[in-house]
Amino acid sequence: MKITDVKTWAVATPPPHKGGTYWIFVKLTTDNGVSGYGEVYGVPFAPRVVCNMIEDVVARYVVGRSPFDVEAIWRLIYSAAFTQRPDLSTGGVLSGIEIACWDIIGKALGQPIYNLLGGKVNERLRSYTYLYPADTQTKASPSEAAAAHRDADAGPVRLQHYMDMGFTAVGYDPVMPMGSFDPRQLTLEDLDNAEKMTKNMREVAGSKCDLMIKTHGQMTTSSAIRLARRLEQFDPLWFEEPVPPDNRGEMARVASSTTIPISGGERLVSKYEFVDLLERQAASILQPALGRVGGILEAKKIAGMAEAHYAQMAPHLYAGPIEAAANVQFSVCCPNFLILESIETFGGFFSELLEKPIQWENGHVIPSGEPGLGAVLNEAVCDANPYTSDVVFPPMAEVPLPMY
Repeated sequence: MKITDVKTWAVATPPPHKGGTYWIFVKLTTDNGVSGYGEVYGVPFAPRVVCNMIEDVVARYVVGRSPFDVEAIWRLIYSAAFTQRPDLSTGGVLSGIEIACWDIIGKALGQPIYNLLGGKVNERLRSYTYLYPADTQTKASPSEAAAAHRDADAGPVRLQHYMDMGFTAVGYDPVMPMGSFDPRQLTLEDLDNAEKMTKNMREVAGSKCDLMIKTHGQMTTSSAIRLARRLEQFDPLWFEEPVPPDNRGEMARVASSTTIPISGGERLVSKYEFVDLLERQAASILQPALGRVGGILEAKKIAGMAEAHYAQMAPHLYAGPIEAAANVQFSVCCPNFLILESIETFGGFFSELLEKPIQWENGHVIPSGEPGLGAVLNEAVCDANPYTSDVVFPPMAEVPLPMY
C-alpha cells in the first residue's frame, strides 16, 4: 500500500464562525483506494498558501511511501531543509498529514485508531465548550463575540444555557481582546471586571459546573499573578496560558504563585516544547492542538511524559471536525485524560461536514467504534463552501491596547 494522491480544502464556516472562520482539510489516497483525512490548524498564512504547502510537502516526502511509515514520514517532514526544531507552520502541515495516515491505517486494519495506540481506557469523554455568542448573533464581529466574555451580565446567561444543554464545564476569557503587542499589564478596571464576571459565573454554576479561565497569553507575569489572586476564591478548574507561550519560565512563576492549576500548550509544537513545560512545572494540564502539535502519535508521546509528572491532558479545539475526531481517538486511549474541548455539541455546520456527526450526549462525547478516525468528511459540503479570502484568523489587535 502506497500513498499516491493528495487533495486539500480551505472551507469557510458560516457566521458567527464558531471554531474559526475557516478550516483546512487534507485527504490522502493510496494505490488500493483507501483514503484518510487530516486537518491543519493555526498556520499563520493565507489558507490558499497553506493548501499549497500541504501539497508540496506531500509530493516531496509522502507520495510513494506506505501510510504505516508514520515515524519515518514525521522525521522527514520535521527535519526538512535542516530545520529539525519546533515550527508552527511545519507542525500544522505535518499534523494534518500524520492524522490522515492514521485514518488510512485504521481503515486498512478495520480498527479505530485508539485500538492501535493502547486500546480503550475511557468509555466516554467529558467535554466542555468555549463561551460562544448566541446563534441569533450571526452578524457578530470578532470584537462583539469577544465582548461576551467580558459582559458580567450576559456571560452567566450563556453559562446557564450551556448547563441546560448538559455541560458540566465552560470556558471563557474575561480579559479579551488579544493583541499583537501583548503581554500587557491589566488595568484595575480590567481586574475588577474579570473578578465580577467570574463571581457571577460561579453564582450560576454553583458546584455543578467547572469554570475555565481561558486567557490567551495577554498578561505580563505580574499582571497574571494579580488576576489569579483575585480569582482563586471562585475555584476555577484552570487558568489557561496566563502569559505568552514563548517563555515557560515566566509561566512557571505564575504557577508557583497561585492555587489555580495552570494549563497551556495550544501554541506549542512537538514533545520538545512540552517537555520544557513539564520540567519547569509551568503547567499541570496540557492542551495540545492535534492539528498543530505533530499529530496523534506525537500527542500520545506527550501524554506519556505528562503521566510521569502527574499532569493531565485536555486537548484543545478551535478548529473543525477532523481535528475533533483526532482528539477523540487520542483521548479514548489516554490514561491521564481530563476533559475534551468541543465546539458546543458539535452540531450545525460542524455536523454537516461529516457523513455521521460526532455523538454528544449529557456533557460527554461517545466515541465511535468505526475504523480510522470514525469520521468521514462530506466532500460535497467542503466543495460548496470554499474560503476565498486571504484574511488569517484569529484577528489580533494591531496597535498596543490602551492601559487607561
